[in-house]
Amino acid sequence: MTLSLRRKQLDVIVRMLHLNQQQLPNGGEGQGEDDAYKILVMDQPCISVLSPVLKLGDLRHHGVTLTLNIDRPRQAVPDAPAVYFVRPTPGNVDRIAADAAAGLYVSFHVNFSTSVPRPLLERLATACAAAPPACAGRVARVADQYIDFVCLEDGLFSLAQPRAYIALNDPAAADADITALIDAVALGLFCVVATLGVVPVIRCARGGPAEMVAAALDARLRDHLLAKPNLFTEAASAAVTSFQRPVLCLFDRNFELSVGVQHDWSYRPLVHDVLGLKQNILKLPAEKYELDDSDKFWVANSWSPFPKVAEEIEAQLAKYKQDVDEVNQRTGGGKVGVEFDGTDLIGNTKHLMNAVNSLPELTERKKMIDKHTNIATSLLGHIKERSLDAYCDCENDMLVNGTVDRNTLLSLLRGKGTKEDKLRLAVTYLLSFETPPSSELEQVEAALWESEVDMCAFQYVKRIKALNTQFAAASGTATKSNIVDWAEKLYGQSISAVTAGVKNLLSDGRQLALTRTVEALMEGKPNPEVDDYLLFDPRAPRSGTGGQFKGPFREAVVFMIGGGNYIEYKSLMELEQHSQPSKHVIYGATEILSGAEFIHQLAELGQKAGLGGGSSNIPPGSAQ
Repeated sequence: MTLSLRRKQLDVIVRMLHLNQQQLPNGGEGQGEDDAYKILVMDQPCISVLSPVLKLGDLRHHGVTLTLNIDRPRQAVPDAPAVYFVRPTPGNVDRIAADAAAGLYVSFHVNFSTSVPRPLLERLATACAAAPPACAGRVARVADQYIDFVCLEDGLFSLAQPRAYIALNDPAAADADITALIDAVALGLFCVVATLGVVPVIRCARGGPAEMVAAALDARLRDHLLAKPNLFTEAASAAVTSFQRPVLCLFDRNFELSVGVQHDWSYRPLVHDVLGLKQNILKLPAEKYELDDSDKFWVANSWSPFPKVAEEIEAQLAKYKQDVDEVNQRTGGGKVGVEFDGTDLIGNTKHLMNAVNSLPELTERKKMIDKHTNIATSLLGHIKERSLDAYCDCENDMLVNGTVDRNTLLSLLRGKGTKEDKLRLAVTYLLSFETPPSSELEQVEAALWESEVDMCAFQYVKRIKALNTQFAAASGTATKSNIVDWAEKLYGQSISAVTAGVKNLLSDGRQLALTRTVEALMEGKPNPEVDDYLLFDPRAPRSGTGGQFKGPFREAVVFMIGGGNYIEYKSLMELEQHSQPSKHVIYGATEILSGAEFIHQLAELGQKAGLGGGSSNIPPGSAQ
């Protein structure tokens, strides 16, 4: 059975809204007699968790009449039960205790988005015990829900942990901060696998954040499995064999940097990168749109190249006009080409009834066509203003064909486009060729300097790449150690980038390195690209490696530490669609980043490392 993360998360949320009843009223389809009126109180992170899977109308359907933010002043509704859905933080616990003491609601059903630490639970109990006697009685239940992740689609999730890439690669980062972030990522992934109800086999490359997260998640899962029953007890009986377990593939963003910065020509990545799609919501100057699986046009066309999307909008508009004309003619309106507004509905009763019945469907189609016409028009303005088609072509030539037209490259760096566009193109150039000609590299740097582009991100990637090359070329252990020490002093935790090897930083061929590696890990056959990948099986005994299951796997969860993007998601979906036998892949990341957002993170790391300047001859930090 295919893993559906969104469906399973929604099941948990619906049960929570029905006060954690095991048997939901009307099979979870709606409210029961005692379930007609309740308040939902959330903090901002949990609002982000809930909003992509349940809309306002859905909440009403489940008996929620008021949705409130825990951080804002709230009036008492003393005859209504309240469902709290919040992260387990000291501030939230104190607010819940204060609300219970004040008797804001008749009963409190407290749901934490992940496991609440024992000290916080004791803090809540102590505060309620110190309040008036009725306070403790108002707290009906405290539950850990393990759904602290944002599920944007069936196959796409984010842990909503911003700036993880910077935190892991900051040269000034303290060990305690790194450990705290690794634990937070491991806890987020624990929530994902707990929601799925499966214990995965974990695979990752040696060294760096991926191995650290894998070890932390393995330890957390092992500790949890000692308790009986546990979150996976029910699932274990349904999936007895190892063959039915998924593989969790962990990667660090440094594994394939180029995908994080490149431009893409598909509709969905363009809308995300250029127009700022966030959590399935797109805000344009005059409109706000939802772009999710309820939008049939988006589902059918969002991975198509932009020109095909524009053609499809035209085709849908022509078909709509044709259908409107047909209805008008059948009902005797006879006015060809006019908008369908119901005023010309005359004629016999049968045709009249058919026209009335088709009115809602035609109205919805017109709304959808108008919506995507507005989005496409806005995109087209940016594409023309920034020559984004030329950026995509140039980057594609470099990444896929391994060639570059120097004149095209330099004219783009000196011509149209934002400073981020130019920096992304230059970094893609840097990562597409193992040893670019020094004269060409100098011209690229000079062009960036002429366009007044901040060079920090470029110099940061250039230095990381140089360290990779030197590390790969080093033969003696002492030399390798020296380079590693130097890298650690210069870049802190980005040591993983040094040990990964140049090959992984460089993209080769049409299939992304990430997708190629995931395919190899799912097949489970001997393969030089993945033979040295570590394997963690939380269900296997700690001692020895005997009996560890290496595949094949039908299902995989792929997770990118340091930020993912829609380009990788698209590539993994293509793997899923073209595989025989069929494969199912869920893709997640610490956050979903656009190319511009990621280039800013690289720039910040360059600044922290003291890099910058317009070219190799200009002193670092002199660029404004």
